[in-house]
Amino acid sequence: MIKAITFDLDDTLWDVWPVVERAEQLLHDWLAARYPRIPARFTPLELRELAGAISAARPEIAHDRTSLRKEALNLAAARAGYREFDVESAFAVFFMARNAVEPFAEVRPTLERLARRYTLASLSNGNADLRLIGLDDIFSLSLNAIGVGAAKPEPPMFEEVCRLLRVRPGQIAHVGDDPEHDVRGGQNAGFRTVWVNRAGRDWPGGLRADAEIGDLAELETVLAAWETGSA
Repeated sequence: MIKAITFDLDDTLWDVWPVVERAEQLLHDWLAARYPRIPARFTPLELRELAGAISAARPEIAHDRTSLRKEALNLAAARAGYREFDVESAFAVFFMARNAVEPFAEVRPTLERLARRYTLASLSNGNADLRLIGLDDIFSLSLNAIGVGAAKPEPPMFEEVCRLLRVRPGQIAHVGDDPEHDVRGGQNAGFRTVWVNRAGRDWPGGLRADAEIGDLAELETVLAAWETGSA
């Protein structure tokens, strides 16, 4: 019997990449007004790629997207010749814009209905802030890779939510869009898994999720079928 549902956030509850690209451009504009040599040398994409290079070179912080962004900004500032650079203010510009997401239309009403019957938690590899987004009132618990110290599909985040909610893995359904991070990670942890496939993609291979849905509203039908044993 399912007692709790865990949700991935980015690209599961909202479309994240247009928002990230806009946040990167706003940061680029902010830098142009205050540290113009940085945007003169680096495009928004190149700053993102710099964070990716740091992730590859420093696996101990690869799970921490906030630290990666800050390290990339500090490195870009140094390469542009700045000895003093306000990385916290720069990152704050990006972070506020990065959290200006718009949940898909069915998300809040579906979550509100589910919260009446199940304990809801979020498990994210990113640094989305549910308080800024306006969904923190629905979730009993929110975990991310930064706080746990490891990203999905590694076990720690899945293990931690079981410990904190005091439920067994088989009593949790994990819902997410990523076949590797969410489906395989959840399967390895013993969770039931639901693949959110909004774009109608082909399954990439490997053990399939317990269910596939096109949007979050379909999750209620899946859960009802599991409860009655018809799926």
